[in-house]
Amino acid sequence: MSKETAGAPGSGDSLRRRITVAYLTFAGVSVILFAVVAALAVEGIEVRLVDERLEEVAEWAGPRFAGGLPVEMPAGLSYHQGEGIPRSLRSLPDGVEEVTIDGVDLHVLKGRNAGGEFAVVDHDSAYEKIELVVYSMFAVAFLGFMGFAVILGRFLGNRIVNPIVELARAVDERAPELPLQERGDELGLLSRTIAGHTAELKQFLDRERFFTGDVSHELRTPLTVIAGAAEVLMAQTKHEAVLHAPAERIYRAARDASNVTGMLLRLARSPEQLEWTTMPAAALAREEVERCQPLVVNRPVELRFGGGEDFLVYGVRELVMSAIGNLIRNGCQYTERGIVEVTLRGRSVIVRDSGPGLPPAAQARLRNEPIPADARGSSGTGLGLGIVQRICAHLGATLVLHEGQGGSCIEIRFPASPERPDH
Repeated sequence: MSKETAGAPGSGDSLRRRITVAYLTFAGVSVILFAVVAALAVEGIEVRLVDERLEEVAEWAGPRFAGGLPVEMPAGLSYHQGEGIPRSLRSLPDGVEEVTIDGVDLHVLKGRNAGGEFAVVDHDSAYEKIELVVYSMFAVAFLGFMGFAVILGRFLGNRIVNPIVELARAVDERAPELPLQERGDELGLLSRTIAGHTAELKQFLDRERFFTGDVSHELRTPLTVIAGAAEVLMAQTKHEAVLHAPAERIYRAARDASNVTGMLLRLARSPEQLEWTTMPAAALAREEVERCQPLVVNRPVELRFGGGEDFLVYGVRELVMSAIGNLIRNGCQYTERGIVEVTLRGRSVIVRDSGPGLPPAAQARLRNEPIPADARGSSGTGLGLGIVQRICAHLGATLVLHEGQGGSCIEIRFPASPERPDH
């Protein structure tokens, strides 16, 4: 797992941000709903406090004015009848209106009674000020509620996300014991599940590594004996071509098998236990091409190093050479006529041949896809390609199969960063 996996994701995908936005949305919708209700309530109160008050004054003052009785109004209120209505108010329709005259806000009730038109004017209504105070309080409450939603959303987001980040970081750093396992909630369940699954994988990998190491170790002795006996036969049959050629093939096969077992022993060890060094890719590729030349002797196949821009590879020398060599041997084995060429490009070593190409099972294996159901056995997948895949995973490199017309083209992309991969 890369460090980016355990780190914080981009701001657009952050779970913290999503939680905060959810709280803000909830707060905004709630405040808007309450604001609508409050506005309707304020308008209703205005009708009750102002409009009905003016109507009550008109009902009381109209009969008194018609009877010639004095009409004494409370401060701020005035009653006008007929010609006594100010000219600025005569054009107003019947009903209650809010008007501004000479910079003064007025509530005016126009109507008709037995004496003709009348107008009741509220000169000093404090309701507008009260209404302004109420709406100001609503605005302050809206801002405060939204600010509280942001704080609460970030707080809850941190409470939810921080344990997840802590767990991801512990998994990425391969901590001996994962946190949160003692919790009884879903995070505790997740931590315990990951811990159990990780322990199973570790046991499986350890068993595989020990098995590979034990088998390789047990094979080294008989292979050494076979190679030694083949050397003796080669020396004794130097002048007998009929016997010397089989002895040479036995020796070469035993040596190759010994190299494979040695390489498997290295793969069975952790990367940090191996000797890593920096080496030129061109020298390694050229050396493997020379080493594999006997595979094309007396065959219409040309094995060559096509060159390319050299680069430095940081890895285990034996494993890098084995990966390149296996690809070359695979190309030489399946190419009956034509060329097998090794080139360098970018930070890649590319092996291209003019053979019949890899069978579907081998292609599926290289792409980590399911092997076709009609493939039998290994079906040409080859031990060599499987070893190359394991070596690349061990070194942090990438194995890429390129599709083309005729032959096969396989590329090993080496990482640019001189860091050992974690296993």
